[in-house]
Amino acid sequence: MLILLAAIFVLHILAIILLLVATIDNAWWVTADMTTDVWARWILVNGKWNYTDLPTGSHYPQDYLQAVQASSVLACIFSIIAIFVFAAQLFTLPKGQRFVISGVIQSLACLCIMIAASIYTDRFHKDESTGNYGHSYILAWIAFGLTFFSSITYFVLRKKTA
Repeated sequence: MLILLAAIFVLHILAIILLLVATIDNAWWVTADMTTDVWARWILVNGKWNYTDLPTGSHYPQDYLQAVQASSVLACIFSIIAIFVFAAQLFTLPKGQRFVISGVIQSLACLCIMIAASIYTDRFHKDESTGNYGHSYILAWIAFGLTFFSSITYFVLRKKTA
């Protein structure tokens, strides 16, 4: 059981790292001379990367962008809270009640990153013919899978007393 708990802890830490990288790193959309994330855009000019603000207008709606930003940050926060709750529940709650709260919080993190990646997929870069989704976008979807798996694992691990 101790090895299983350690593996779940490592899985949870891996999910947190992926969520943080996906939220912070600048590669949600990449082209040969531009990278874009949910916070800013970097454009390659004369061999140097220049920081610019994200474009505004109907092709880059600000309300959806703020929803993606907020959901990404909330996913990170919920996942970090869930790891602390997991550790606290491990030592304080009796069998049958352990890991339910951490499973619920991790499910919220899963839902938040799914919302962020789904909105980004649906609302941004639809009309662009060049470029593709970058590694941060892919890491966001991988983090979704890991947070989903860990939240389900928390619910399955809940032991009932005889």
